[in-house]
Amino acid sequence: MNDPDLVVDQDSVTITIKDKYPKAKHHFLIMSKENIPGIMSLNKENLKLLHHMKSVADKLCSKFDDKFKIGYHSVPSMQRLHLHVISDDFVSPCLKTKVHWNSFTTTFFMTSDDLIRAIDDTGSISKMSKQVHKELINTPLKCHKCNFVPKTMPNLKEHLLSHIK
Repeated sequence: MNDPDLVVDQDSVTITIKDKYPKAKHHFLIMSKENIPGIMSLNKENLKLLHHMKSVADKLCSKFDDKFKIGYHSVPSMQRLHLHVISDDFVSPCLKTKVHWNSFTTTFFMTSDDLIRAIDDTGSISKMSKQVHKELINTPLKCHKCNFVPKTMPNLKEHLLSHIK
């Protein structure tokens, strides 16, 4: 948040930065300026913030011709609430492992709309069990756009280029 080279935009509530280790051509983080540790800390009082963060994401996406995924990791690696806005090309030298891949292409990645709906319905997010977390992160590689099943991450990355126009 403090690196001016990474800051894309900000308002009174959020700051948008480029991900320092992008996993796609476009990868941004929208963070609350309020120090909220993560999705497990959210409740109905945060709905206005979550809607605002989604609105900021939608506005950002409208600046590009690419398709985007907008959501949160169910078990975040960074302990500050942040919304991922990531193009679905997944072309990046920083996308190196099955864990990276599965963290964006399985239900480990909770869409912003699903998170908002869950908070609105129940007032909180249930913690993902260690077993489910392990299963999702260890899901076999599979292209998110077709039925291709690569043997390795380099095979998948090479295949992903065939989906770029």
